[in-house]
Amino acid sequence: MTVVEPVRAPGTTARTTWFPLLDTLRAVGAVAVLTTHTAFWAGTYTGHGWFGSLLARLDVGVALFFVLSGFLLARPHLLAATEGRSRPSTATYLSRRFWRITPLAVLAVGIALVLLHDNRDLTAGERIAALTLTSSYVGGVYPAGITHLWSLGVEVAFYVVLPLLMLVGLGRSRTGTGLATPRGRRRVGLLLAVMAGASVAWYLVGVERVSAGSPTEWLPGFLSWFAVGIGLAFLSVLDATDRGGRVTAAARSLARQPGACWTIAAGLLLVGATPLAGPTMLAPLSPTEHVVKNLLYAVVAGLVVLTGVFPSTPGYARLLGNRFARRVGVVSYGIFCLHLPILHGVMFVTGWELFGGHLLGIWALTLVLSYGAAELAYRWVEAPAQRFARRSSPTVPSPPVSVT
Repeated sequence: MTVVEPVRAPGTTARTTWFPLLDTLRAVGAVAVLTTHTAFWAGTYTGHGWFGSLLARLDVGVALFFVLSGFLLARPHLLAATEGRSRPSTATYLSRRFWRITPLAVLAVGIALVLLHDNRDLTAGERIAALTLTSSYVGGVYPAGITHLWSLGVEVAFYVVLPLLMLVGLGRSRTGTGLATPRGRRRVGLLLAVMAGASVAWYLVGVERVSAGSPTEWLPGFLSWFAVGIGLAFLSVLDATDRGGRVTAAARSLARQPGACWTIAAGLLLVGATPLAGPTMLAPLSPTEHVVKNLLYAVVAGLVVLTGVFPSTPGYARLLGNRFARRVGVVSYGIFCLHLPILHGVMFVTGWELFGGHLLGIWALTLVLSYGAAELAYRWVEAPAQRFARRSSPTVPSPPVSVT
């Protein structure tokens, strides 16, 4: 079967490979998160059988974002270690992450704190925690309109620890035990296994030992999702540098069948919509339910992202590579950050009651308004911040953000 290789400029190496389909997959993640929130507000989770339960599980968009982040942010480190180059500067990396995340996040938090009536009685400490994305650690709950930003707090924590994870997995020296050696490849594989195991252990024995904040929304519980992304970057680098083996070949073969990947992912999501993965509303999950949901989402998101990492069929590449879909992906961070304050506004202006139905109307209005707001935010907030970051640290390319 004819396949479409990842786009690569003439004369460049695997180091500059571009993955255009990931833009659209970011859009998929953003729309999934928006859809699950509007379904909750419409009351669709309950009383609609498997359909309502499935809509509740579209929070899998969070896992999709985390896998994308793991892939995009770890790949430069893995490739540099394989080619014997110096790995990305930690100071430059953290600076770029700060300017990519902070301006729009502060804007979204500011809108919610100023405009939403439910936030009028917040203390100064609660407002500071919201602005610093630490509410999950100190208060346990984010204020109204920004409850979804718990996942952005997890992303920020991952950004901070990623250089340490790469040091553990790749060693200290330029060549060290990088992917160029069998020992180095085993070391990275062990790191991924430990990350996945840490998530399972966190839910089974760690959460119950923490008495502050909301530990089910802390980084340890989601290391498995980031590990999937790093694992895909691992396989991608081995493939790009002609060091792949049977596992890499199997990944390439599966990616050439995107229909199979999406079908398997959909089937696993249906399994997740059963009581095996816990209740669909806001009731606490048991440790076992947390683990089942976490691992199911890891596989679902991994299969979906796989289709954008390795070569795919021409039809699939055209479908995900169309200009509008990729544009939605470019502004998806704005859709994510701003859609919940906008959802509050939609409900206020229309007078629709919480859990009172009107799913299609709520969803359509929130999606259209969020996209419009995201376009404005990209033009006036995100793009200027990224230009500033590039001028401040022009030596290291900055991967696109993937947040939830």
